[in-house]
Amino acid sequence: MDPTVPIRTPADLGDLIRRTRKQLGMTQAELAAITGLSLAFVNHVENGKATAQLGKTLMLLQQLGIRLHARTPEHPA
Repeated sequence: MDPTVPIRTPADLGDLIRRTRKQLGMTQAELAAITGLSLAFVNHVENGKATAQLGKTLMLLQQLGIRLHARTPEHPA
């Protein structure tokens, strides 16, 4: 199975975070506690809030073991 997941919207990223957290058997409260972020923030990110702070969102990804990669265009305009 290809572990690559396309992320096109904040909701896509939120879905990935939610699925991974649940696969790890972790609650939102537990994820918030181990990252030092608020439960409300974790909830907002998982629900696709477009204005979530990038640095804090990256902290969630790191804690869940999700690596983020970007692909640049092969033929830039």
